[in-house]
Amino acid sequence: MNSTFQFKHIPSNAIVGCEGTALTPQERDLLKDMRPLGLILFARNIQHPEQLKALTDDFKDITLNPDALILIDQEGGRVSRLPSEHWRIPPSPTVFAKLYEVDRLRAIEACKINYQLIGLDLKRAGISVNCAPMLDIPQANASTVVTDRALGSSPDAVIDLARATIEGLQLCAVEPVIKHGPGHGRGTVDSHKALPTVDATLDALAQWDFLPFEAFKHQSMLMTAHILYSHIDATHPGTFSKQVINDVLRKQIGFGGLIMTDDIDMHALSGSTASRAQNALNAGCDVVLQCSGNFADLTALESVVSPLSGDALTRARVAAGKASTPLAHDSTANEEALLNKLNTLLKTT
Repeated sequence: MNSTFQFKHIPSNAIVGCEGTALTPQERDLLKDMRPLGLILFARNIQHPEQLKALTDDFKDITLNPDALILIDQEGGRVSRLPSEHWRIPPSPTVFAKLYEVDRLRAIEACKINYQLIGLDLKRAGISVNCAPMLDIPQANASTVVTDRALGSSPDAVIDLARATIEGLQLCAVEPVIKHGPGHGRGTVDSHKALPTVDATLDALAQWDFLPFEAFKHQSMLMTAHILYSHIDATHPGTFSKQVINDVLRKQIGFGGLIMTDDIDMHALSGSTASRAQNALNAGCDVVLQCSGNFADLTALESVVSPLSGDALTRARVAAGKASTPLAHDSTANEEALLNKLNTLLKTT
């Protein structure tokens, strides 16, 4: 950890998306004033490596932050943002989950290599943060938003494969974001579309869902779940709940890193962009994640966010210090050998 890391200029408590493959004049003016902590990328923002570097360099220049976090969701399978014309589409996390059931050690080794290769792709593209691993453990009737991305069906499996994911990414100086705390695995609807309600007791959640988050409580970043946990807070979804953020994530689980929201544009949440952001910050989230790329939403967000300060600033410094570590010069030397080994490990025996 780079404990002496300092931002050139203190950024605001927001991570945002943008509309296209280059910043518009409007976006440039707004981002110059807003100075978000980071930029999250989607397929709409990516054409080829040169364009991607130009976009991220422009964002860093405009925000006066050469160490701005550049984030992406590159889990593998259907959640792969880098286009296949220029990048490998990694296997789904479920591939490693299935292998784990028949050969635990082989699955762990394959998973670590896979995310090391993902890390190489990301770091070379100027991307410093991957919103992975997903620590959610799917239960009976869980939404496919979890089941077709899960690293396993038990805490042990998820912990083993998440550790491999984290180690693989960090070998390439790409910082992970654990998600979706404190657990999305019991949700029966997709929180992109509606608010899931989980009626499990706090004890039941603590004995199952919370375990992977406890295992990685010392990681630098965590993303919240837009879930209504009725036995924790019957009124507010997790992202808006002081009980979930402070009592569960901070105190019971012991997570000490930067807590960012999941995308506040998701339909699980209600209210205006500004009210969603304010509710999340009031609940104790350090950073608001707003992904739409819609300029009106971005403008509304600016009215709420403010420069990072206090513990949130300290946590952001830790995360940015780790994410800004350069890729070692010899990291790509054995890339072909790693890919060959991954393919061998994944072959049916």
